[in-house]
Amino acid sequence: MSKPFLVFLLLLATFVARAQVVYDVCRFGALGDGKTDDAVAIQQAIDRCSSEGGGRVLLPANHTFLAGPIQLKSNVELHLQPTAILLANPDESIYHLSAFGDNKGEGMMWIYAQHAQNISITGMGTISGNGVAFMGAELDDSYELKPVTTFDPRPHVITLTDVKNVVVRDVTIRDGAYWTLHLVGCDGAVIDGINLLNNLKIRNGDGIDLDHSRNVRIANCHITSGDDCICLKNRRETAQYGSCHDIVVTNCVMTSRSCAIKIGSENMDSIYNVLFDNCIIKASNRGLGIQNRDEGTVTDVVFSNIMLDCRLWSDVWWGKAEPIYVTSYPRANGNHKDANWRFPKGQLEGRCGQVERIFFQNIVATSENGCFIGGDTDDKVRDIHLSHVTLFLKKSTTYQGGVYDKRPCRGEGFVTDKVYGLYVEKATQVTADNFVVRDMGVDFGGAVNRPLQQE
Repeated sequence: MSKPFLVFLLLLATFVARAQVVYDVCRFGALGDGKTDDAVAIQQAIDRCSSEGGGRVLLPANHTFLAGPIQLKSNVELHLQPTAILLANPDESIYHLSAFGDNKGEGMMWIYAQHAQNISITGMGTISGNGVAFMGAELDDSYELKPVTTFDPRPHVITLTDVKNVVVRDVTIRDGAYWTLHLVGCDGAVIDGINLLNNLKIRNGDGIDLDHSRNVRIANCHITSGDDCICLKNRRETAQYGSCHDIVVTNCVMTSRSCAIKIGSENMDSIYNVLFDNCIIKASNRGLGIQNRDEGTVTDVVFSNIMLDCRLWSDVWWGKAEPIYVTSYPRANGNHKDANWRFPKGQLEGRCGQVERIFFQNIVATSENGCFIGGDTDDKVRDIHLSHVTLFLKKSTTYQGGVYDKRPCRGEGFVTDKVYGLYVEKATQVTADNFVVRDMGVDFGGAVNRPLQQE
């Protein structure tokens, strides 16, 4: 046997041994009794794992690990065995690290990583954000939000900032008190086979938010969220990370009281090269939405092979059961607690960017309302194409129909009219090929509210 080959075998054996290193958090002092805060022990296991070159930090089965904030680090796989639960400590006073940098008015971080690489969260266990513990009183269709001003202690479940190579696979993530899985400035991420099950009554309870991130693949997930299930955006607080692009979402099932799949509303940069394919949307307040409210642009987006079911909810939730929604309007002038973060520095009035080359193909929808396309000027929204879209208009609640929701926008937030299969306010080059509308008992105005414009 040659010396080079022996060296190769030695290196291979070293690699295999390294890959099998496991850091059980119980050996670092975690009790997993559901009462004691185990964050220190879990953090020690993560720190040791990362400092020694990486490996698996194990949360063993049949334990509930109550914990405050935890920082993930490079080359660490956080692995939860079946029946293992990682539970957010309900003590609001321990959450101090803002999920949005200097903007402390929209939640803190619980599980987080910053400026790292090769981070995985895997296993058949459960990560619970303990969401109801951070809510106010329960209402008919939502929970009250506790009053806050410039500091909101509600923890986001997972916030990964400037991380290269992210894997989130198989875990159940549930009951977030605010956003659930937030990727900021990340490059190269796979989110596969997770159950993300938020309480449908919790406002701001987004599922997956891709913020200034790129090269992301989301597949085979089941998501229920009071707010948007999957949302692409570019927040102003993290403008340094650039655009959001090259995103693929496939084979997911979603339910939302807001918009199941949304682009916006925060977008101060550009969002492009995006594909949503082979998905099912159930009982959502809005189905497929582009809600551009800032100066950024949205271009080259395809929605294909999607079945969706929409229904009306109260005005607590944005949306009026629009199965397809493509808009660009300037957001309302700044007069609220987060105005300094919604507009360019020193301004309290914004503008909205271009939305163009958006394609809807092979969509089957049942809803109380029709599709809505509009912008603040005729040429702001353009090249919107519907091909082989079938819409069944069917009344299923007692909420008032014939209303289209433009919020958040400057001026009147609602358009009131009959229910059309497609309502176009201002847009150019909107085409519909094999667009079929079936009226099944709404105040029907027709397939389209006006002749479609062609170039």
